[in-house]
Amino acid sequence: MIIATTDTIAGKEITQTLGMARGSTIQAKHIGKDIMSGLRSIVGGELTEYSEMLEEAREKAVNRMVEDAEKMGADAVVNVRFMTSMVMAGAAEILAYGTAVKIRDRE
Repeated sequence: MIIATTDTIAGKEITQTLGMARGSTIQAKHIGKDIMSGLRSIVGGELTEYSEMLEEAREKAVNRMVEDAEKMGADAVVNVRFMTSMVMAGAAEILAYGTAVKIRDRE
């Protein structure tokens, strides 16, 4: 599965648009890591616990988007975007979405 943030793929021709493919997840860290991040926010620096949480969430969201595209019979997903929103303190939703398409090599 080719995943692109652009609306075209070099060397490929989009032959069919199948619809929007999407995947999402809601992630939260456990209280221990939440406390560590809270303490780190006082002294400054990267909140690595939340960086890791969001990276895991992006990966899950992309995998679910790919699964959705595969169900449609897609070869690729173009115009991929991410959206995030806080659901509650310490928990975030990540949404990955794009256009599922059929492609072929350019002649």
